[in-house]
Amino acid sequence: MVKRSTRYILLAWLLFIAAAVAVVFRTHFVADLSAFLPKSPNVKQQILVEQLKEGAIARLVLIGIEGGDATQRADASRQLQAELSKRPLFSVVQNGDPAAMQADQAYYFKNRYLLSPAVEKDHFSEAGIKASIQQLLIAMSGDSGLLIKKLLPSDPTGETLQILEQFMSSGGPRTEDDVWVSKDGQRAVLMAQLASSGLNTDEQALALDDIRAAFTKASQHTPQLKLVMTGTAVFSVYSRDTIKSEVERLATLGTVLVIVLLLLVYRSFRLLLLGVLPVASGALAGIAAVSIGFGYVHGLTLGFGTTLIGEAVDYSIYLFIQSGQEKKAYFWRTIRLGVLASIAGFAVLMVSSFPGLSQLGVYSIAGLLVAVLVTRFVLPVLMPTQLKMPALTGTATILDHVFEGLRHIRWVPIVLLVVSFTYLLMNHQRLWSRQLSSLSTISAAQSQLDAKLRGDFGNTDMRYIVSFHAPTQEAALQKAETVSGVLNQLVAANQIQGFQSPSNILPSVATQQKRLAAIPDQATLVKNLNAALVGMPVSADKLTGFVTAVTAAKQQGVITKAGLAKTASGVLLDSMLIRRANDYLVMMPLVPLANGLVTNTFQQSLDRAGLAGVSVLDVVEETSGVFGRYTEEAMTLSLVGSAAIVALFVFSKGWRTAWRISFPLLCAVVVVMAIFAWLHIQMTILHLVGLLLLVAIGSNYVLFFAEDETDRDLASRQKMEVSLVVANLATVCSFGLLGTSSVPVLSFMGSTVGIGTFLALIFAAMLVRQRYVKASE
Repeated sequence: MVKRSTRYILLAWLLFIAAAVAVVFRTHFVADLSAFLPKSPNVKQQILVEQLKEGAIARLVLIGIEGGDATQRADASRQLQAELSKRPLFSVVQNGDPAAMQADQAYYFKNRYLLSPAVEKDHFSEAGIKASIQQLLIAMSGDSGLLIKKLLPSDPTGETLQILEQFMSSGGPRTEDDVWVSKDGQRAVLMAQLASSGLNTDEQALALDDIRAAFTKASQHTPQLKLVMTGTAVFSVYSRDTIKSEVERLATLGTVLVIVLLLLVYRSFRLLLLGVLPVASGALAGIAAVSIGFGYVHGLTLGFGTTLIGEAVDYSIYLFIQSGQEKKAYFWRTIRLGVLASIAGFAVLMVSSFPGLSQLGVYSIAGLLVAVLVTRFVLPVLMPTQLKMPALTGTATILDHVFEGLRHIRWVPIVLLVVSFTYLLMNHQRLWSRQLSSLSTISAAQSQLDAKLRGDFGNTDMRYIVSFHAPTQEAALQKAETVSGVLNQLVAANQIQGFQSPSNILPSVATQQKRLAAIPDQATLVKNLNAALVGMPVSADKLTGFVTAVTAAKQQGVITKAGLAKTASGVLLDSMLIRRANDYLVMMPLVPLANGLVTNTFQQSLDRAGLAGVSVLDVVEETSGVFGRYTEEAMTLSLVGSAAIVALFVFSKGWRTAWRISFPLLCAVVVVMAIFAWLHIQMTILHLVGLLLLVAIGSNYVLFFAEDETDRDLASRQKMEVSLVVANLATVCSFGLLGTSSVPVLSFMGSTVGIGTFLALIFAAMLVRQRYVKASE
């Protein structure tokens, strides 16, 4: 008959599982870059966040078509552009085809008198018109002669060329057969702007699939053509898919290995299934806790969190193998202290400004707590009353002899600690990597392709940005015009090659009104034009279109964003003029010289010009700075967590035992760090998380060895040793497999925990078990 308390325990557990499942079912999972974005960004970090969300840098996909001949590539380019332009995932797709850019060309030509910076007072005076036409006639003898000759009748004052000049500094691809091509002409190139946020990896993946499908259709009769793509979206989707694939492959293989191991030990499917319950319950609790606390769960948290609570499988191993011991209080006391040590270590992660780490802290603590509670109260209820574990006497005896032998070389970890610590001191300047690129899954070939395609487009790097905010769109555009004036001076001073400004696409209303005021009435314009043409090889009757256009411009009034609907320029404007909840953020990409840009010096130039509140941002430097600060913070938090664990040991066991427990873990941590340094592997924030997990798992080994066992028999001691070895093998197998991954974020974590936990067990046997043996004698 089932006891009432047993029914209550099972009922409570099932209700909890049901509640957790309900929360998980409603949980929003994300796989974007939000885990790497700061919780409370400063001004420059906020610009970086906005750029990652809405900026062109995050939403741009550069496409190349290789193989075949030039005609085949051009035809495929046109078909691809036409097909993608119909799809809602893209806000604009350009390939240089004039037919595809008609809307943009029409906007600039129709509004040239409001867009041209040359339209000022006296621009349409007799002298102004005469000077403009003379310049145009001189330019007609140059490379652009045919274009200018075509423009002259309708635009004799050269406004179109003035507008083009503003965009020329930002560079652009070559054009052949009316489509863009690479510098060497061997690749047709296109540019696609995604409609969704740069953080929406799911939408990005769908858009990339659309591009592949459209290319397959466009190249169905020319199979020799090849599609290549690059851009932030391409890298984000590739990284996510690679990590997901590696996690699934290695987790499956690791699970199989652990199952085989546990079946060899348990020789019972029932015990195997029971051993899964703490892990599954802990994982559900972890997801539910993060979902409630943060409102969403990041894929990074899910992947690493599940790995972290892999520690939970150890609890059932200890319980099953050490079952039947009379001193159960000793067993649960040891488990409790080990769990508290883990919680003390992971609790510090919750206060991290790195959202990925703070979610990981919540997930781990909730998961471990629930896992150990299920092990303590649910498993004993579900376990067979008379648990029949296979006799492991032979294995236990061999392990006992091995551990006995290890304590005779207890000097080894001490020597390793001294050597490792010395080596780390000598190489302390190159121990840590603070670059986000160190976690990148992008191959060298992908990086080279990215550089080539960006080179084809001239300047799409957008590494350097001048940014500021303003309360209204008009204020933002007016300030952009002021900043543009200063930047033009810096271009002339050869400090930058060029820049882009939203005011070049949509001038402020104030500027447009000034230009409208500079346009004379039709009678005055005709009079000035006729006088200006005296003695010039241009007759007035050829310029009637010019008079009509200028008159129409004066009558039409100011232009607005509505005129840019469904144009590539409208998308470009939106990426530079971002509307936020309470203001507008302006981001003006700079085109640096070949030797780059010194942001501090450039900032000083802007400050001297009196541009208050205008910042220069180096996206690469700021990204590295954010990650570097995460790493510094994680190092501090790790030290705090380690101190909390030691304090817990001191409080529970006293100074002497606390030192005995902590010393093997210290040896393992230092030796692991020295191994990475010796292999010239710079450690990252994920190595730190791995070291914390090493301490959390390793503390269980040390605590079992350190527990006073003077009144325990040899069989109990050997069961304990077997359970530690089985748990260690399970950990080393699963994390060791992760350590073989080609994905840095998996390899770093797996190798740290795999090597570290093995060393923790060996060092614990060498340094702690000796006192235990003496006590038992």
